Amino acid sequence: MNRLALGVVIILALIARSPEGARSAKERNYIPPRGDKWERRSAESVGMDSAALKTAVEFAESHESKFPRDFSRQEKVFGRLLGPIPKLRGGTNGLIIRKGYIVAEFGNTGRVEPIYSAAKSFLSTLLGLAVDRGIVKSVDDPVGNSVKDGGYDSAHNAKVTWNHHARQTSEWEGEMWGKTHTFLGEKEFGEGRRHARELREPGTYYEYNDVRINRFALSLLRVCKRPLPDVLKTEIMDRIGASNSWQYHGYDNSYLEVEGKRVQSVTGGTRWGGGIWMDSRDLARFGLLFLRNGEWDGKRILSERWIREATTRGPVGPDYGYLWWLNSGGIQWPGAPKSSYAAIGHGSNTLWVDPEHDLIIVWRWHDGQMDELIRRVVGAVRE
Repeated sequence: MNRLALGVVIILALIARSPEGARSAKERNYIPPRGDKWERRSAESVGMDSAALKTAVEFAESHESKFPRDFSRQEKVFGRLLGPIPKLRGGTNGLIIRKGYIVAEFGNTGRVEPIYSAAKSFLSTLLGLAVDRGIVKSVDDPVGNSVKDGGYDSAHNAKVTWNHHARQTSEWEGEMWGKTHTFLGEKEFGEGRRHARELREPGTYYEYNDVRINRFALSLLRVCKRPLPDVLKTEIMDRIGASNSWQYHGYDNSYLEVEGKRVQSVTGGTRWGGGIWMDSRDLARFGLLFLRNGEWDGKRILSERWIREATTRGPVGPDYGYLWWLNSGGIQWPGAPKSSYAAIGHGSNTLWVDPEHDLIIVWRWHDGQMDELIRRVVGAVRE
């Protein structure tokens, strides 16, 4: 190394070790502390245009979901309820996070409400923990190799892997908590009922199917041998400084015995009640964990490999990872980077993650114009 190059290296090292350099590094990797003291920054301080950001927020505030406030259409739309449902929902609300800091917040972001199918991304994350820790040998391992409760005994179901469940290509056949995989019948499935069709080979056909996701949740419970809400709390939510207000429900009839204890198996959404109920700030923390590639305040929670695999498109179906919606084809959100992805639930309840711009958008109870909001927020980024 010549003298000039050596001098540059020494100068850079001294800057990094200086108080100013240390502060700069800390700011680049800001993690909110536990509680409500999530630091706010002005748009300009994180490289955004304040006027453009203000316009984006005003757009979001004016586009609330048309879903009734009183959940009066829940059974008509989805069918017979099996678990709890709130009496009322709140209004549209959300946060915009840049470089870890809150740059905009609107509505009541502290209201605990169902996130509907955004819960599926939490379920796949629990699978990631199980894989990282060797509880599940491989996502390509047949589930029946480790789950011996009869759910994978048939020749057809024996072919189902963890990967298939996480990509909604399992074609698992059977009944879970009184609902069959076929989605036949208006009483049980409401407006979401389907027509009969032939089963395909596991792994060859994509179908968005909460009965199969509930089977996936039960299988995770079997291998973890602990209530999944406990696993989520101790291994993820507590470690990222989440509140204690969030809840994870199953159904009234989804109790079973695990390791000698009565345990409730949880759900992959709130289609028939239950699911994850969470405020927008806790949802944003979960998104920040993914934005930071599974690391939180210098501690590894999820492997980078899992984050990468979970947000990579599968070979069958739409632009979909391990229960995350992707944009790798630029179709889901044409105004967004192709590297962005989201957890999405009915309502629409959306957690959108943009690694390219170090951005997170949480937008709850909106009317589906997520791409337009993304265009406006990304358009506010100046550096």
